[in-house]
Amino acid sequence: QVQLVESGGGLVQAGGSLRLSCAASGRTGSSYGMGWFRQAPGKEREFVAAINRSGAVTYSADSVKGRFTISRDNAKNTVYLQMNSLKPEDTAVYYCAARTSAGLGFGAGQYDYWGQGTQVTVSS
Repeated sequence: QVQLVESGGGLVQAGGSLRLSCAASGRTGSSYGMGWFRQAPGKEREFVAAINRSGAVTYSADSVKGRFTISRDNAKNTVYLQMNSLKPEDTAVYYCAARTSAGLGFGAGQYDYWGQGTQVTVSS
């Protein structure tokens, strides 16, 4: 079992930055591929970014490419999402997720464990 706890969300003006963190505990967090998803009110949960077990391979959705960066520190069992040039349409609850496979996952169904989410609100 893996427990995931996100932090770092908040209210920011358009153009600003936030860094989300996801701390993993329980079974070794570094054994998992990790991802970030988000869900805005009235919308389905959507993929944001993913990183493989080693951290050497990452992938981001087109909507955030060039603005968001996913990274991980396996020594700390923590995954990060650096979000720059934030837009009002980035407003959502952001979820961290872990999958028992080492590679990238792009769909919510490919992940086995989820955090509780952290709210990100971008004002215009």
